[in-house]
Amino acid sequence: METVQNISDYIIYRLKSEGNQSLSFLKLQKLLFYTQAWHLAFTGDPLFDEKFQAWIHGPVSRQIFDNYKNSKYMYSEMTLKDIISERYKSIKPEIKVHVDSVLDSYASFSSSELETMTHQEEPWLSAREGFDEYQRCEVEISEDLMRKYYGARLQA
Repeated sequence: METVQNISDYIIYRLKSEGNQSLSFLKLQKLLFYTQAWHLAFTGDPLFDEKFQAWIHGPVSRQIFDNYKNSKYMYSEMTLKDIISERYKSIKPEIKVHVDSVLDSYASFSSSELETMTHQEEPWLSAREGFDEYQRCEVEISEDLMRKYYGARLQA
């Protein structure tokens, strides 16, 4: 199993070094969520041992938020200088293939588009049940529900 930080660093590296694509802090969070969600759908197992919380602007890894909270805001652009460790270079090739496939599908969307997408999907909606639209929520998004929801999308 990988760490969420290694996957985060790999995403930053890929998008900023290979084409210099836009990558806000908000977009990074959504891409991390989708790498986890689709890994659960394809394999049944989490990619990394980190849960996502159902925040107002979509799924958030608290660990990644905490790692950058003093230097980044929601729409701050991530750069190669934001890579925390070189350990992402040792990610197994099959994990890189998985992350790359998620990036191929989702990286072209803006942070706002990704936010809107997560807001229409059952895992985030279920975790936010009972909360007002702009009410703070730190409820964890169910990995079991992520597995089922995205797994069903694979079958469709």
